[in-house]
Amino acid sequence: MAGHGAGAPGGREKAPLNQVVLNAIQSETVKKEKRSQKLYTEFNINPFHKVEVVAGKPMSWHDNLEEVVDESFLTAIHQAALEPTKKYTEPQTTSQEIGWYSAPLINRDVNDRRLNFHRFKTEITKYMEAAWCQKEQTVNLQ
Repeated sequence: MAGHGAGAPGGREKAPLNQVVLNAIQSETVKKEKRSQKLYTEFNINPFHKVEVVAGKPMSWHDNLEEVVDESFLTAIHQAALEPTKKYTEPQTTSQEIGWYSAPLINRDVNDRRLNFHRFKTEITKYMEAAWCQKEQTVNLQ
């Protein structure tokens, strides 16, 4: 039954662990963790994560207390809520390039008949409008 986890590789039996060995293993593990650990003391909310707001209880006295407003938090939230054209000066992705420059290329003149094709009624459109109105009235009466 050798090789089924009963002993150490190579056929040797492992020595039982005593408190001194367990303490050495624990201290070595803690030293390794401290080498790669970075202590954060300031925490901020992620401005790119949508915040779900939950209303407080209406009769709760502690929800109605005035609290100090953190201006940096408010500016980060407002900055994250802006649309991309107000956040950045140039498009950040190729998909943003479409529609980034939304100002018209020329000024629009509604009196210029070359660019404006307003709808107007002809004899046939007047006739068909009257026919549709008459048809709707007869359907609605039945």
